[in-house]
Amino acid sequence: MKDPGEGPHGVAAPDVFAVEVPGFQGPFRLLADLILEQKVDVCDVPIASVTDGYLRYAKQTGTWNLEEATWFLAICAILLELKIARLTPKHTELDEEDLLGGSPDLAYARSIELRAFRKVALELARRLEDEAGFFTRDVGPGPAFAHLYPDPMEKVDARQLAAIAAQLLRPPPTLDLSHVTPIRFTVTDAIVAVETRLRGIEAGQATFRELTADCQDRMEKVVRFLALLELYRNGKIELLQAATFGEIEVEWKGSGTGE
Repeated sequence: MKDPGEGPHGVAAPDVFAVEVPGFQGPFRLLADLILEQKVDVCDVPIASVTDGYLRYAKQTGTWNLEEATWFLAICAILLELKIARLTPKHTELDEEDLLGGSPDLAYARSIELRAFRKVALELARRLEDEAGFFTRDVGPGPAFAHLYPDPMEKVDARQLAAIAAQLLRPPPTLDLSHVTPIRFTVTDAIVAVETRLRGIEAGQATFRELTADCQDRMEKVVRFLALLELYRNGKIELLQAATFGEIEVEWKGSGTGE
């Protein structure tokens, strides 16, 4: 049967998109059917080259067709998914033959290990069954032996009980947090400082160096920079940096809406 995309002599018709890839030359629809039927390896098809050829084909006069373009995009997406699935390494579990490597010595050693495990399993099952009939004693001694046990409260007086109670009821010691760096700068305070500074400038423009001139600590400068990012996100300022690692220009835009 002749393919609908072929001409009278088996050559692709001029109005049908044809491709030429290693091992195949003809209509792209026929190639796609062969790939989906696993008669052609999708890894042998350069999809990028096929796409470039289709773009050249689509630019020709009178050959553009929306339905064919939609079909082409869908088929290319399927082929890309198939190629990715083929090229992505998959985790394979080793079976018994892979572990042993076909060696009779390893197989014999494995059989000895299995026999030892079976013996241990049978012995554990026997011991569990034998010990199932035993239980711990949960009653005290009889009246005849009660006087042999010492009284644990004999030498305890009220003063010792008070000391024990005071120790148990004493509040826990205060946790020393002197080694933790206190939070001295907040983004909220930095935002207020930047807004106040920019509103006070007539042109409403300043550099980041000028906005951090009053900062005494490096952490305060970092928080001031975070405040600029927050204001930029809310649309209140505009940032401009002409060169990498250059001076950051800040321009006040007013109250923005934000996200």
